[in-house]
Amino acid sequence: MKKTYFRTTKRFVSAIAVLAAIALLVSLLSVTAFATEGDAPQAAETAEDNATGSKAIAAGIAVGVAALAGALGMAIAIGKSVESMARQPEASGKINSAMMLGLVFIETTIIYALIVAILIIFVL
Repeated sequence: MKKTYFRTTKRFVSAIAVLAAIALLVSLLSVTAFATEGDAPQAAETAEDNATGSKAIAAGIAVGVAALAGALGMAIAIGKSVESMARQPEASGKINSAMMLGLVFIETTIIYALIVAILIIFVL
C-alpha cells in the first residue's frame, strides 16, 4: 500500500507541475499578444512601452497562477466531498451545500485576481 501511495503522489505532483507549466506558457503567450501595439515594430522601444509590456506579463502570470490554484482547490474540494458523500449518504445534503459555499469562495478569489490584473494593466 505504501508504494502505491507514493506512486500516486508522484504522478499527482508531476501532473500539477505540467499543468502549472502549461498555464504559465498560455498566460505568457496571450499576454505578449496583447502587449504588442501598433502595426510595425519600432527599432527603439520607449520606457513606456517596456513598462506596459511588463505590466501585461505580470497581470497574465497573476491570473494564470490564481486560476491554477483555484482549479486545484476546486478539484480537491469536489473530490473530498464526493468521497464523504459516498461514505455517509445520509449527510449528502449538508456536505453538498458546504461544498458549494466553499466553491463560491474559491471562485471569488479567482475573480478578484482577474480584477486586480485588469487594474494593473489599465490604471497603473
